[in-house]
Amino acid sequence: MGRWHDGTAELTVPGQDAPVPVEIAASYRARTRGLLGRDGIDGAIMLTPGSSVHTFRMRFAIDVAYLDSELRVLDVVTMRPGRLGTIRFRSRHVLEAEAGAMARWGLRPGVRLGIAPRAGR
Repeated sequence: MGRWHDGTAELTVPGQDAPVPVEIAASYRARTRGLLGRDGIDGAIMLTPGSSVHTFRMRFAIDVAYLDSELRVLDVVTMRPGRLGTIRFRSRHVLEAEAGAMARWGLRPGVRLGIAPRAGR
């Protein structure tokens, strides 16, 4: 996608028929806010650039996928509220979703994701 900007897109996972809606948080302000103050999320949010996250002041547990520059999954972890994630030095983007979502989508290390602008936008 080249240079990333705040907005919405569709996440495609190999082997899944339907794309997942994803918010792109590329500005400092959008990355800082992330999922804070929300009770959940429909789809996912991608923080870019990103190599670490925290769940302080979050209201729900999340799945976190660390992605390299080619959107390949490096690691997937579940974090409860009030935790500080480990820095992943090879990570360039961080994908967050409600706990359990990434397992349903088939995200695991080695899977390469696709992100494209939402259709009709």
